[in-house]
Amino acid sequence: MRKILVIGAGNIGSTIADFLASTGDYTVTLTDRDQHTLNTANVPDSVRRVTADLESGDVLPDLLQGCFAVLSAAPFHLTTRIASAAAAAGVNYLDLTEDVASTKIVRELSAKAPSVAFIPQCGLAPGFVSIVAHDIARRFDSVDTIQLRVGALPEYSTNALGYNLTWSTDGVINEYIEPCEAIVSGKRRLVPALDGLESLTIDGVKYEAFNTSGGLGSLCDTYDGRVRELNYRTIRYPGHAAIMKVLLNDLRLSERRDVIKSIFEHALPVTIQDVIIILVTVSGQRDGRLTQETFVRAIHGTTVNGRARTGIQITTAGAICAVLDLLAEGRIPASGLVLQEDIALSQFLENRFGQFYQNHKH
Repeated sequence: MRKILVIGAGNIGSTIADFLASTGDYTVTLTDRDQHTLNTANVPDSVRRVTADLESGDVLPDLLQGCFAVLSAAPFHLTTRIASAAAAAGVNYLDLTEDVASTKIVRELSAKAPSVAFIPQCGLAPGFVSIVAHDIARRFDSVDTIQLRVGALPEYSTNALGYNLTWSTDGVINEYIEPCEAIVSGKRRLVPALDGLESLTIDGVKYEAFNTSGGLGSLCDTYDGRVRELNYRTIRYPGHAAIMKVLLNDLRLSERRDVIKSIFEHALPVTIQDVIIILVTVSGQRDGRLTQETFVRAIHGTTVNGRARTGIQITTAGAICAVLDLLAEGRIPASGLVLQEDIALSQFLENRFGQFYQNHKH
């Protein structure tokens, strides 16, 4: 059994620990700085729980000792600290972060630990959608546009934002504020978050989508000079972007993240009744004709290992667990920087965790 350290005992981290421990193939330690969060984590009894504050004291070396891999489900501001410790300890590193700046540092750190794999951005977006986009794009003779659209939404919308808290509040705010990578008219650019508003209709339901940060992962590097348009946009119910622009831009709450976080967590209920919408579209030349191919999924929460899990828990935890499995099985590179584009979609979907994406076709 391979020893795994999961950092962060919130909704996603606890689901990762549950998924891995329930296989019987991994010995899992779950750590968090908050004792109550650890105590209430919905995980099997076999998961070892350790309270540790990574921001005070050098606790990571002891936690990492003897580990095959560390999986970070911690807030994005801890990414660099965890990755540095993994590099020093010679432990495989996987994370879920959407934060562009910290991911660049992770990529630099991977060069300092050539004997282990560094696999950043292993979640849904960034993560799975990059695997899908690359798989579709490689079947074209030449690619014109790649569009990634993902939404983690309440199944039932009951407020003006059309939104409930389904994952990290810090992560949502970060992706609504930070500049967004894109390729526009063949050139790499940073475009503003909340811009690029468009309307979508999927199975008769109306949505909107707009620029958010981090969802492309490393696709801008991979497709620089190879496509005319490449962008990532978050799907929400209509009207969401306009309200967020008022809050973040007009009222300048983008400068006071603690305030907007407090407002969100006070006023927006958590829901376990969510739906994950995935829409990846690639267009280009195939056999001399301009052709488009689209991958669509709608994934709802369900019961896994006897525990109720939301759509966002299933997709995010399932993705990083699938990548860990593929690493342990020797199906992806075992050293250096591993991009999501290095992972074959067919192998991902055949995996026991990747099958969460197979079984929920829209």
